[in-house]
Amino acid sequence: MPHTLRSSDPVNDMQALSLAPFRIAPFFSPRPWGTRDLSPWYDFRPTEPIGEAWLTGPQCLIETGDQQGRTLSELAEAYPDALLGPHRNEVGDYPLLVKILFPHDKLSVQVHPDDTLAQQVGQPRGKTECWYVLEGQPGAAVALGLKQGSTVEAMRKAISDHTLEAMLEQVPVVKGDMIFVDAGTVHAIGPGVVLLETQQTSDITYRLYDYGRPRELHIDRGIAATRLHTAAGKVAPKTVDSRVRLIEQKYFSVDRIDLANKSPFLSKSPAAVPHSLVAVEGAAVLHAEGCDPVDLMLGRAVVVPAAIQDYRLESAGAGAASVIRSQQPVEA
Repeated sequence: MPHTLRSSDPVNDMQALSLAPFRIAPFFSPRPWGTRDLSPWYDFRPTEPIGEAWLTGPQCLIETGDQQGRTLSELAEAYPDALLGPHRNEVGDYPLLVKILFPHDKLSVQVHPDDTLAQQVGQPRGKTECWYVLEGQPGAAVALGLKQGSTVEAMRKAISDHTLEAMLEQVPVVKGDMIFVDAGTVHAIGPGVVLLETQQTSDITYRLYDYGRPRELHIDRGIAATRLHTAAGKVAPKTVDSRVRLIEQKYFSVDRIDLANKSPFLSKSPAAVPHSLVAVEGAAVLHAEGCDPVDLMLGRAVVVPAAIQDYRLESAGAGAASVIRSQQPVEA
């Protein structure tokens, strides 16, 4: 039997029938603060430092199934109902951008605007994000938000004096932590961590300070986007049925699904929204009725279209596996 459909429109029904879950090849983005050692996530050594692996970027290529070779952006345009469901009327692409960050050096001290400010400068959306800590060396921390009592005037002076970093709160992190980064939060990431980032699909970043690197700063726009107080911080996990809810915010909910050998995870999706699955430990296989199985590989995303009502995840081989599921709620 074909998988369950949610539309009475014959054209949309045909779209849904032809769009099965698929795996995406990552897009590797060079950054001056990145690394040439991507192990154990990827088994090649790049010629220039890689800072980010985009797992659900618009330019990422589909590598399994009938749509192999198309970009995720092309698929969103060709199959808006089947892929995006209630998010089909948004501007452009797949609603969430999932990345792995590989900082070997400090990123810039930066801030992202919210939707309103981003749209004022011609961008479709702002950038609220969260970080799941995949690796954390002893003593690792992220800079998150301004210290109590900070002012805009003090920020400007600190930028000029090269002391802005001292105004930021330092948050210790370990493997398994989830960090919420609300739009408007001044933040910075340094070495000692590898992060899985889930964010609104946007690449709008205002750099406030960049340690002397020859890249453009955006001080006026960055300060305008800054909020002195935000909801950013660590988020405590909650157990929900057979998964761990890592975070639930306006723009995304992120779960960790832990798969033991011969103990599958059965998913039913009454909200009919697309979501991505990323294996962060071990390997797994996705089974959906009427579709070919899709292997979940370390550091690669599998996208489950909105048209797929339910599916089953199993660990591959004899070992256990952990999978991160990211999706955007309907009301966002």
